[in-house]
Order: sequence, then structure tokens, then C-alpha cells
Amino acid sequence: MEEEIRLSIGARLREERERLGMSQTAFAEMGSVSLRAEQDWERGNSAPKADFLAVAASQGVDVLYVLTGQYTPVAGGTLNAEKRALLDNYENADEEGRAAARRVLSSLAKQKTG
Repeated sequence: MEEEIRLSIGARLREERERLGMSQTAFAEMGSVSLRAEQDWERGNSAPKADFLAVAASQGVDVLYVLTGQYTPVAGGTLNAEKRALLDNYENADEEGRAAARRVLSSLAKQKTG
């Protein structure tokens, strides 16, 4: 059971690292751990400690998801992978792109209610 849990945590940790666009090296450096430790976590050989997870959370990692497989709740429901990807794209767009996204979504929302 313990190995299964570590494997699940490792897989979700990798998902979060990739979602943030970070290499294993950059992810390890973010939390001041060795690359080997980070690789061992993703392989399920061991699990990250609370101090690393605290740093990771401050950098945008959904630690609840990493540990439990449940996304952190947000106002109006949960933030699933699709919604998170949409928000990540929005945050990484320039202001012109964000304005365009707001116009499109506003138009689609009006069509649905109208």
C-alpha cells in the first residue's frame, strides 16, 4: 500500500511540475533539494517532505492534488485540470491576449443565457 501511495504522489508531482513548465532540475532547485531526490519522488522511491511541499505550494503547485488526487477547491467548485490549463494560458498571455479571451468568454456566456 505504501509503495502504491508513493507512486501516485510521484505521478501527480510530475504532472504539477510539467503543468508549471519546469524541468526536474529547476523543480529541485526551487525547493533546495537534489535532482536525485526529485527524481526519486517522481519514481515513487520516496516522497517529498512537508518543507519542500510548502515551498512548492508558494510557487503554484497544488499540494492537495499531489498528496490526495483531489484538486484544491476554489470559489464556485473545484479547479480541475481543464480549468487549470485555461487559467494557466490566461496568466501566460499578454494583456492583448487576455482582453481577447475575456471578450470571447463574455460573448459565449451571453449566448448561453440569451
